[in-house]
Amino acid sequence: MRHLPNILSGIRLILVGVFVMLFRAGRYLPALCVFVFAFLTDVLDGHLARSYGWVTDVGKLLDPLADKLMTLAALVCIYYGKQKPLYLILFLLMALKELLMMIGGVFMVKRKVVAQASWPGKIATGLVALGIMLSLMSFLSIQIEPWNFVALTAATAMSYFALGYYAFTQLPRAFAARDGAKTMADHRGDG
Repeated sequence: MRHLPNILSGIRLILVGVFVMLFRAGRYLPALCVFVFAFLTDVLDGHLARSYGWVTDVGKLLDPLADKLMTLAALVCIYYGKQKPLYLILFLLMALKELLMMIGGVFMVKRKVVAQASWPGKIATGLVALGIMLSLMSFLSIQIEPWNFVALTAATAMSYFALGYYAFTQLPRAFAARDGAKTMADHRGDG
């Protein structure tokens, strides 16, 4: 049972390809269902990992990888379907933010510091999911425009706020961990 969160993350990785194939085939309702299912498994695996202490090093990498790939794949598909420059700009901004998050994550992992989830990140994740779901619904002849774009724009803004929040609250811990390791090494040399 303790591997269930990792299994769910692995399923989400597979669902990225399923989602893209369905969307490219013009099967928008099944693609939307796959995205919603993937989002719900993300919520479930996070809850299980935290509630039962089933957090693993593999899960720390697999979970965000699956999330980022699904989000970016969905944004690329939405741009592909809409062919509007504003959607391309949002995709590029989100891709840049994800790249910066990955660089920060690698920096923190090297210093053995685990980022703590916080409210801006959770709100940003929810807004991104909402914006993508609304955008996918717009392909089903549901009059959702421009609200889907408004939601994606708000999600992008909140994602950058979350990035800044993590940078100011989490990165100092990584620097402190590094400085603390040097200090401890210096003290060991004195003994």
